[in-house]
Amino acid sequence: MQTILGAGGGAGTEITHELFNYTKEIRVVSRNPKKVNETDQLMQADISNPSMLDEAVKGSEIVYVTVGFEYKIKVWKEKWPRFMKSLIESCKRHNSKIVFVDNVYMYDPEHLSNMTEETPIKPVSKKGEVRAEIFRMLMNAIDRNEVNAIVARGADFYGPGVAGSFFTQSVLNNLLKDKNPQWLGKLDVIHNFTYSKDIGKAVALLGNTPDAYNQVWHLPTTDQKLTSRKWVEIMMKEMNKVKKIQEISSTMMGLLGLFIPILKELKDVAYQFERDYFFNSSKFNKRFNFTPISPEQGIKEMVKRAINS
Repeated sequence: MQTILGAGGGAGTEITHELFNYTKEIRVVSRNPKKVNETDQLMQADISNPSMLDEAVKGSEIVYVTVGFEYKIKVWKEKWPRFMKSLIESCKRHNSKIVFVDNVYMYDPEHLSNMTEETPIKPVSKKGEVRAEIFRMLMNAIDRNEVNAIVARGADFYGPGVAGSFFTQSVLNNLLKDKNPQWLGKLDVIHNFTYSKDIGKAVALLGNTPDAYNQVWHLPTTDQKLTSRKWVEIMMKEMNKVKKIQEISSTMMGLLGLFIPILKELKDVAYQFERDYFFNSSKFNKRFNFTPISPEQGIKEMVKRAINS
């Protein structure tokens, strides 16, 4: 049995889909689980509840964690450490391996121009401090031989079905409404993204590769060093739109955050959009001979799904 905790989002759905290539015994766990594959076993649970989490883990060979608690620092401080503690205890009890899908918030901002698995952990944001704390909890459990685990880290997500990303909400959705696309931070710095379908393929592959465990892996991400402006221009070209790109500065985010709560929360990690941000996934790409999707093809798939939905 391979179990997905927090299934249903863009990444979770793609991972569930790809796992079908490895096993037909897939358990999908969330508050409102839905089948991705015909044989998926659904389990409704609040995984922030330790007893429900334990029941979800029970009988699982591998547990994939794609949890997305509400994007508020107060919620993160309360729920993430408690969840990680319970996850480690349950997986130790049931001898289940962990594949934890992570982000880059804990990295030292001075190293964002070429992030690797060795990038120093030195968070400057409150959300980054939480992510660093739970990462260390998991790595300490590995060091104590309590669990076998993989940390599968991704850059900002994009792709069909990734509804909550800033790229989808402020670029794609605005263009669909014939409005000007908006961008958080500076337009002429490098930024790259991890494509949702590549995440699914890579996480399923890692989870089913025995010698990949007890390591950090960067999920496959384009090695093209495109600026934020270029990403938006590719989207506009694909949609046959010519619009002015509106740049939202960190100062403006603070003001708009009074009326738009998500911007208030994003301001905490806005530094990632103010400097070059390049996520290096060469370790994974070389190990598995993997070629990430091109930005042009990834955006083409995003637009196609949005128009047809």
